[in-house]
Amino acid sequence: MTTDIRTERGLRSHEELKALAEAGAAELDWNASAEEIIAWVARNFATPKVAVACSMADSVLPALVAEQLPDVDVLFLDTGYHFPETYQTRDAVAKALRVNVVDVLPENTVEQQDRLFGKDLFARDAASCCNMRKVVPLRRTLAGYELWFTGVRRDEAPTRTNTPLVTWDETNGLVKVNPVAPWTFEQLTEYSEEHLLPSNPLLNQGYPSIGCQPCTNKVAPGADPRSGRWAGSDKTECGLHT
Repeated sequence: MTTDIRTERGLRSHEELKALAEAGAAELDWNASAEEIIAWVARNFATPKVAVACSMADSVLPALVAEQLPDVDVLFLDTGYHFPETYQTRDAVAKALRVNVVDVLPENTVEQQDRLFGKDLFARDAASCCNMRKVVPLRRTLAGYELWFTGVRRDEAPTRTNTPLVTWDETNGLVKVNPVAPWTFEQLTEYSEEHLLPSNPLLNQGYPSIGCQPCTNKVAPGADPRSGRWAGSDKTECGLHT
């Protein structure tokens, strides 16, 4: 199936894309600006073969990318467990920005998953729930692209401190670009406010990191921004960026 998608969309080989990723990593400074990073992508990739992953906490990344790659696909992982505010933000992004929002759906609805694996799998096996509702659907969707942008930042968690700007994503088989990796949460907020971008209201209600509603809690002032995700467990990542 993956091969058919790649052939149909005229995607370059993994070897070609890996070489491009290595060239980009060598060309761009460790703290290159988001605009410089996206400009490098625009020079080397066509818009239909590029995607932006967005959790709909904010819309800074889609806005930045759309300035140089208008009508880019913005992938929203619709797990079926999101806060109402997150869905509202998704709709606002689709309306306000020159992007194409694509809902990425898991194989089973929440109701179907409950029947197959028992109710509230996230409470018993969060890793399996994330895998079925996020990781697998995204991997299937990314098979149709050459490059994806993510909003991962180095200040979010110790596991993200060394996030590169451009890298080869071996797991998903395409180039991965992190334009706002050097940004702080404060810089992200300031940019969003200055440019009047759609933003999830939960950010101002104690949720600096927003995921699925059952697995996301408020964060105490000054605490790790991701400490509200899967609180009470040793889980720190959903599996998308590991």
